[in-house]
Amino acid sequence: MATLLHLDTSFSGENSHSRAVTAAFRKAWEAEHPEGAVIYRDLAAEPVPHLEAAAYSAGGTAPDERSPEERAAFELRGRLIEEAERADVILIGAPMYNYSIPSTLKAWLDQVFLVGRTAIAENPSLAGKRAVVVASRGGSYREGTPQFGNDYVENYLRLIVADVFGMDVTFVTPELTFAPYVPAMAELVPLFEASRADSLVAAESLAKELAVQLAA
Repeated sequence: MATLLHLDTSFSGENSHSRAVTAAFRKAWEAEHPEGAVIYRDLAAEPVPHLEAAAYSAGGTAPDERSPEERAAFELRGRLIEEAERADVILIGAPMYNYSIPSTLKAWLDQVFLVGRTAIAENPSLAGKRAVVVASRGGSYREGTPQFGNDYVENYLRLIVADVFGMDVTFVTPELTFAPYVPAMAELVPLFEASRADSLVAAESLAKELAVQLAA
C-alpha cells in the first residue's frame, strides 16, 4: 500500500497557491492509489514545536539511557521521523516567506533531522524516497530577474532534502503570485496565470508518474 506524507505550511488558507498545487497533486495521487494512505499535517494550523535541548540530546542517547524528560521530549520527534520513514513520497508545500521557508517547516525539518538515522548516516533512513516540493513565491527569482540569487527556499531544501536526507526531490514553482494584487506587477498577471496553470498540470503529472514508478 502506497503512503503519501503531505505537509502544508502556508498561512493563507484557501487563498494559498502552494496549497492549491499540493491539493492537485494529492487528488491525482489518491485517484491512482484508492487503497493507499495519506498522512496529512497542516503545519500552519498545528505547528510542531521548535527543537528543544531535551529532544535534541535524546537523539544522541540510547533509548534505555534517556532521562524521563528526554523520553517525553523525544516522543513527538520519533513519531514525526516514523511518519517520514513510512511514506513512499513526501509532498511539501513551501511558500517563500521573506526569502526563505516558513518557520513551521524549519521546525519540522529540525525535528526530523536526526544524526545517525535520517541524516549524516551511512544509510540515511529516508534515502531513495521521492519528495515533491511546491515552492511558491510572490515574484520571480529566475536568472536575469532583479531578484536572482535571493532564493533561499530551493537551495536550502535541496541541501537538506536531497543532499542530507538522500531523497530524490522535484520542485514545482508557482511564481509571481503577488501580480494580481500589486499594481506595479499588473503587466505580469498573464505570466502568473501561466505559471499557476503549469504548476497545477505539473503536480498532477508528477503524481501519476510516481504512481507508475511505485507500481513497477
